[in-house]
Amino acid sequence: MADFGGTDLEGFRTEARDWIAANFPPGLKGVANPMAREERATPSAEQETWRKAMGEKGWGVPTWPSAYGGGGLDPAQGRIVQQELNRAGAYNPIGGMGVMMFGPTLLEYGTEDQKREHIPPIVRGELQWCQGFSEPGAGSDLASLQTKAVDKGDHFEINGQKIWTSGAQYADWCFCLVRTDTSKKHEGISFVLFTMRQPGVEVRPIPLIAGSSPFCETFFTDARAEKKDLVGPLNGGWTIAKRLLQHERSGLTGAGGGLGLGGKPIEQLAKDYVGLDDKGRIADADLRTRLVTNAINMRAFQQTAIRAMLEAKGNAGPSNATSIMKNAGTQLIQERHEMALEIMGHQGLGWEGDSFSAEELGAVRGWLFGKAFTIFGGSQEVQSNIVSKRILGLPDLTPNH
Repeated sequence: MADFGGTDLEGFRTEARDWIAANFPPGLKGVANPMAREERATPSAEQETWRKAMGEKGWGVPTWPSAYGGGGLDPAQGRIVQQELNRAGAYNPIGGMGVMMFGPTLLEYGTEDQKREHIPPIVRGELQWCQGFSEPGAGSDLASLQTKAVDKGDHFEINGQKIWTSGAQYADWCFCLVRTDTSKKHEGISFVLFTMRQPGVEVRPIPLIAGSSPFCETFFTDARAEKKDLVGPLNGGWTIAKRLLQHERSGLTGAGGGLGLGGKPIEQLAKDYVGLDDKGRIADADLRTRLVTNAINMRAFQQTAIRAMLEAKGNAGPSNATSIMKNAGTQLIQERHEMALEIMGHQGLGWEGDSFSAEELGAVRGWLFGKAFTIFGGSQEVQSNIVSKRILGLPDLTPNH
């Protein structure tokens, strides 16, 4: 790749556009990212070709260091790559929790050996990760977790249960919070990695109202985590977990731009279902206003999220601004799904049957699944508490006795 030095952005844009045109299979144009679906089908030959091309280029994670296979681009160039993918109707085939949460955290806290072992397969989209955080008795109060890791000399032996383990049924590896000291709460938690492909791991998917589900119960019985896969110091996992949750909330708030199985923009849905007036505008004036308001708020939100992420890179510890962004993004995403069903009218109420298109059925399931955004990644109430205490400095409310 030519060395643009972060200055010749238009030259870089031309290179990115040409590379995408040469490598993106035309048959995938406008196709939704299969990684975003609740059920994972075997990828087609075209999808595999595209994943390998983006993985080798490093543009699935364009701003990650080139030393570990990433694109090595600056943020402005990274945004251009995304813009050109959008322009070509192409999806980014490199994703999942390894990209959204674990990779950025490991780049900050991992040893050199850990980064060289685990980052390249994430960059190439070869391995999928899941998150072992929440437990039946430790959700909002995550630090109450009880899954134990006992030191067995050359490895940790893990016993316990996790819940809402998204994508566990597809995952190759897990990044997990475990209790390594029962005498302390926050200071007794460690952050470990281990393979899901071992006898001591059992995964049970949890059906949700939207139909199939990415959420699972996960049980560990004498599961094994190697000592080399302890990230950070022993009993120092809580700080790492807070940083990872920052990345998770930032990633969650970036979702929701497309609706339906084809990822069709909501504005196009309005044109298809509501129609246009004699001036070429969406025929329903009130709907037009709400669509424009949502689009403006979404754009402002996205720009603010980018700024917050850039500012967070210079922070010594996790930023609490992601709690604001997570709640704001959730509201915009849910509002968008609600409008999609409104636009489709009675065709937006289907669950099954030949009278509904795949797009319409996908919109219904997307609307239902969108309700989960209020909960996962830290519930709306928890985020509001973080904002009130750590940003606004408000005191705890103590009940009168």
